[in-house]
Amino acid sequence: MSAPPRVLTVAGSDSGGGAGIQADLKTMLALGVHGMSVVTAVTAQNSLGVQGAWELPVEAVRAQFRSVVDDIGVQAVKTGMLASAELVEAVAELIAATDAPAVVDPVGISKHGDSLLAASALESVRTKLLPAATVATPNLDEVAELAGVHVGSESDLREAAAAVLSYGPRWVLIKGGHLPGEAVDLLTDGSEEHWLRAPRHDNRHTHGTGCTLASAIASQLAKGQSVPQAVAAAKEYVTGAIAAGFALGGGIGPVDHGWALTRGTRGA
Repeated sequence: MSAPPRVLTVAGSDSGGGAGIQADLKTMLALGVHGMSVVTAVTAQNSLGVQGAWELPVEAVRAQFRSVVDDIGVQAVKTGMLASAELVEAVAELIAATDAPAVVDPVGISKHGDSLLAASALESVRTKLLPAATVATPNLDEVAELAGVHVGSESDLREAAAAVLSYGPRWVLIKGGHLPGEAVDLLTDGSEEHWLRAPRHDNRHTHGTGCTLASAIASQLAKGQSVPQAVAAAKEYVTGAIAAGFALGGGIGPVDHGWALTRGTRGA
């Protein structure tokens, strides 16, 4: 039997299983690709927040990446938590030299408001990581942090997209999930625009949404879809995962990565 498409996530570990490497691999399994991982950091994390984070040495990250890419190969790469300027620059160099589309989720702050990226790393994200991205997927807080653009309404999304595109990614997906009303995102490469809309679900259990979306995009790109096709399919997948998000622990629970696989069976 032939192997499924291969996708590599370069991100931090979430011990609670809702975000990070764990969310990425669950998403990839649900979407029919073979997920592989480069762990950049280990977190002590649960539904209440991040209690601690420890980044791995650059040489450990580089060795993991080369081990996978040089032997197994990849059809897409997704990046998440990179923690420090040194890790950002090393990963940017690695993905720029790899012949595969790269989805960059410029993770800065966790769902609970915990910082996951050193302030000193922001310039490296702008000048090294974003230029290596096929698609960058910042949320509104990350747009403000990276580009200084504060989005207060849907009409501001174009300005935000232009600001992020100025750093060099081929496409940018500005995630408008923090705005009131419909969950609207803007995907653009500076010439064509795609507005993606979905109903907003009244569910507070949304931990891992950003990781899940970026991994879903990478999974669809690995299958050979175009960027607009991949983002539209990923948006549909993550909308279902949000709708099925469940309580876990005493805080914010995760989205349900297996919602389409387990529909009607949970609790049986």
